[in-house]
Amino acid sequence: MEELKAELKLIQMSEIESEEVNWLWYPYIPYGKLTIVQGDPGDGKTTLVLNIAAKLSKGETLDDEMKCEEPINVIYQTEEDGLADTVKPRLESAGAVCTRIMVIDESDKSLSMADERLEEAIKKTNAKLLILDPIQAYLGGGMDMNRANEARDMTKRLGALAEKYKCAIVLIGHMNKAGGSKAAYRGMGSIDFYAVARSVLLVGRVEGEPTVRAVVQIKNNLAAFGHSKAFELTEEGFEWKGDYEITADEVLGGIVPKANKQEMAKELLRDLSEQNEMMPSSEIFELANEENISKRTLENAKKELGIKAKRIGDTWYWVLKNE
Repeated sequence: MEELKAELKLIQMSEIESEEVNWLWYPYIPYGKLTIVQGDPGDGKTTLVLNIAAKLSKGETLDDEMKCEEPINVIYQTEEDGLADTVKPRLESAGAVCTRIMVIDESDKSLSMADERLEEAIKKTNAKLLILDPIQAYLGGGMDMNRANEARDMTKRLGALAEKYKCAIVLIGHMNKAGGSKAAYRGMGSIDFYAVARSVLLVGRVEGEPTVRAVVQIKNNLAAFGHSKAFELTEEGFEWKGDYEITADEVLGGIVPKANKQEMAKELLRDLSEQNEMMPSSEIFELANEENISKRTLENAKKELGIKAKRIGDTWYWVLKNE
């Protein structure tokens, strides 16, 4: 059979209207794009995403970089956890507004990434976040996720859906067992999943801190890489810790991270407070820089310790001792 020849169509860039990227969580989860959250089983990636969904359902955020001016609708699909005995209790524990978190009923037919019901559900609910957990459960019966051409077609279709409805689509993926490999190649299945996603987050354990989980961005095509974050899983539940000093290599290699810079920053400020009631902020930044403590980390430590800034003339001072 003779192959049909595709008609040549050219698009001039002058015809394209520029658009800014909008973010659900800058620079970790963009609207209108695919994001992958990957990690080893049991390391907390689903817990993180469910707590994000719970916050957004209330119109709340984990930190200042997450943008949510009003409660949003979320579609959450999972084939690994029971809705009644696992997912619902987790959401309730996180304080979710469960009327805003919906699941597509798969009792008659299993869902796949190519299923038209995904678009129908986003359109009907105006959902701004769609979560598929895990990736491999939603490939469809005949697809091999290790074959690049099939993976590319599937993820491109899903990416087009995200762009059409300006919905953030998050795919949760397990890591393979290739110890020591780059994070990109430890994602389950074809590297094309990683290639099509605009942002990839690695969730993993912190060596020496059994209850702490790190969140490290290992890919970002749309902005500068975000600062590593962390959360804690305790008997009381999920607790967000915010900025954390750790690298992907430390997470993947099970290496104890270098002294937590946040704690170093707080210790520096405590030491300075013993000899100074207040100091110019520029001098404090210089001292911190000598210890390889970033300005952002120092600002976070200042906030955590309740230190206030005061302007005298043209100079800003940090008040290190409370009156």
